[in-house]
Parts: sequence; C-alpha cells; structure tokens
Amino acid sequence: MENILLKDNVADLEAYFASGGYRPLKKALSLKPAEIIDEVKKSNLRGRGGAGFPAGLKWSFIPKDAPGPRYLVCNADEGEPGTYKDRELIIKNPHALLEGMAIAGFAIGAGHGYIYIRGEFAAETELLDKAIAAARAKGFIGKNILGSGFDFEIFTHRGAGAYICGEETALLESLEGHKGQPRLKPPFPAVKGLFGCPTVMNNVETLAAIPAIIDKGGEWYASIGIGKSAGTKLFCVSGPVNKPGVYELPLGTPLMELIEKNCGGLKPGKKLKAVIPGGSSTPVLTASEAGAVNLDYESLAAAGSMLGSGAVIVIDDSQCMVKLLQVLARFYHHESCGQCTPCREGCGWIEKILNRFEAGAADEKEIDTLYSVADGMMGRTICPLADAMAMPVISFVKKFRAEFEAHARGETCGKGRGLEDQRTGGSALRSV
Repeated sequence: MENILLKDNVADLEAYFASGGYRPLKKALSLKPAEIIDEVKKSNLRGRGGAGFPAGLKWSFIPKDAPGPRYLVCNADEGEPGTYKDRELIIKNPHALLEGMAIAGFAIGAGHGYIYIRGEFAAETELLDKAIAAARAKGFIGKNILGSGFDFEIFTHRGAGAYICGEETALLESLEGHKGQPRLKPPFPAVKGLFGCPTVMNNVETLAAIPAIIDKGGEWYASIGIGKSAGTKLFCVSGPVNKPGVYELPLGTPLMELIEKNCGGLKPGKKLKAVIPGGSSTPVLTASEAGAVNLDYESLAAAGSMLGSGAVIVIDDSQCMVKLLQVLARFYHHESCGQCTPCREGCGWIEKILNRFEAGAADEKEIDTLYSVADGMMGRTICPLADAMAMPVISFVKKFRAEFEAHARGETCGKGRGLEDQRTGGSALRSV
C-alpha cells in the first residue's frame, strides 16, 4: 500500500502542497471542532509514542467550559534507545506534522502549539523552524489561518538531553523552565497541563497522521491495520539485518515479514536469537516467539510484550544477553530523575548486580535478586521509567536464565567462554 507518512519528495512546502498538503486543514476549518474529534475517534488512531492511547478520546478530555488558554504540545523528545522514527519523519515530511498540529489545535481550541524536541536534534530543529516560517508566510500558521478567524502559532523548544522528559508531565515541567521531573497525576494534563491550563500532548507520528484522516475520513483509516490497531505504523529496525532503517507498514504485519522481507533478513552467518519489539523498555521475545507474533498492540500484549514506540531491535546468536541487559541498566540508571525511591535505588542495584555478573563475580542467588528488585519496582513510581527498567530485566531473566547461570559460574563472554562458544552453542547455553 502507499505510504501515508513517509512520502518521497515532500520535505519543502511547495512539494507538500502540490501533493495535496494543507487542503485537509482547509477542510477541517469548515467543520466544527467536535466533528473533527469524532472523525479522529472513528479512525481508531492510537498514540504512536508508546502508550497507544486513543488520540480522539484524549482530545475529548479537554474541558469544554474551561476558562483561559489551551495548549497543544508535540512530544518530539525521541530518546528511547533504538528509536529514530520521529527524526526521520521530521526530516522527510515536516509539514504533515505542522498541518496535523494546526488541525488538532483547532479541534481543541488551542491558540499555541509547542514542539518539544530532543536537544541533540539541532539540525532537525532548524529544519522545523524553516518549515514553520514557510507555512506562516503562506497563511497556514499564524493569525487568521486561511481567512477562518482561527489563530494558531507553533514554536520549537529544544530539551537538554534528558530521557525522562519524554514522559509527558516531565516534558511540561521542562517546557515551563523547571527541572524535568514527572508530576503526580491527577490532575492530568487535559485538565491542568502547560502553565496550569488544559493541554493535549501527542507524539510526532500521531499528529502527522491527522491530515490524511481528515482528508480521507476516519473510516478509511480504520480500515487499514487490524481491529483496534488501525492505520500504519513506523517501525525503526536496528541490529544485524541487511537493511536497517525506518519502514511504514500496516499494523498487524507479521514481525518476521518486517525482518525478512523489508529488512532483507539477517546478515550472512547470523542466526536470530531474540527481538525487542517496541524499544528498549519492552520485554524481549525469543526467536520462536518473534516468529509467531504480529506487529500490533493486541498481538504483542498477548505475547507478553508491547508495541511501544515501534523500535525493533534484532539480536543475533553471537550476542550475550547479560551484557545487553547490563548496557540497558546503565542507561536507565543514568536517566532516572531520582524522584522516586524504587526507581532511584532499584536501577542502581540492578546495574551493580549486572556489573558483577558481567565480571564473573556474581553468585547464582543474585539471579533471583535481580528478578525480585525488578518486580518490586513495577507500578510503584510516579512515571513508567522504573517499569521501563524492570520489564526488560524480568523478561531477560525468565527467557535467558541459562546465560545468567553461566556467568555466575564464571563462564562469562570474556572469561572461560568466548563468543565463538556462544555461536556454536556450547554446553552452558544449549537450553537457550
């Protein structure tokens, strides 16, 4: 099928307009805000940042009689390891994001939209600023958009490289100039968000899908994909595949079809060992599980994992799962904001234990300690960062326990057991 988001040669305004861009905005401005929200509800579009919450329902939470301003915030703080789809979308199709924001702003009654973008994306921020200026010059953003009487401005705001600011309330704190730490909820942002006003926050990919939904209708979009997982999704694939990159596919596509057909399969000499299907925070799948699952919210949940951000991390049989988990633990420990004790202490304990395993200095009993600490972190913090650490730990220990046991015996990757032994399936890892 034809791509909805990743289109070729539409990065500049003239090309985007020639392809039909900004006509959905004109159509939206002729509708009532409630009609737009209903159309998005019909589409079954779900948030593409990771949570998968229905976008139209989220918009409808804005209080209809709330006094004062309302805000729209785009979460472009793409910091999940393995995730780079939003960056690709900003580079290739920035006006779809801007048009989607203008439509969403009109639907919720917002006069200002902010794109909170990852601090490292300096070139992408400059590109967005140029696109905003070009759209403003043509009357698609700013005062009295297309003569409708609707005013809507968009601003970019670079973060400072903190992963925690991908969480919506931490992002709002940072956008207001405070330390990026999550807020207690309720109240939720729809009631009390940016500057204490009603706020809707959506991911780049979510907002970029809005113009096509308004143009062709919610029912058309809902017909793509499968069940409650409607539309297309961007999947960014990394690891030892022949063609890593970002692919747009209908939700419900088999995971192995993405790896084998779109990505050209694994590189010569590599054998599939595991797949992390939705970014580093989602539970890992074994090769057999990966071969039986589809890329949609329900299928991955049934398999014990999550679609998340759509970052597919492919792991081959030369890789040590203990080492990979140690790398993840170091990241989450470093990125914890420290506000909640289970996360601040738990991430640190897990990293220290994994350091001992990787050094061949851990006791086998510490495998259960890893699991216990992770289990004690789940659901006990203000934001999901603790869960993001705990879920990989639990799944790695459950599915690849033999490798942790081998490390406890001193048979680590660098001591007593080389990578060549792992590739050939030495005795310590035959059960994996």
